[in-house]
Amino acid sequence: MRGFLPWLAVLAVVLLLSALRMRALATIVSLGWLAWCVWTWFRPTRRDPRSG
Repeated sequence: MRGFLPWLAVLAVVLLLSALRMRALATIVSLGWLAWCVWTWFRPTRRDPRSG
């Protein structure tokens, strides 16, 4: 459940912004979250030069 808290928080923020008719800001938040998720999932892992 702990892993879902950031997702639920972003979803709540996006829904709140959308309800307040700030859809442009909601779009920016959701696209920023998507970009961060893609970056953390697909970024190349850093290799230790000493590991050979």
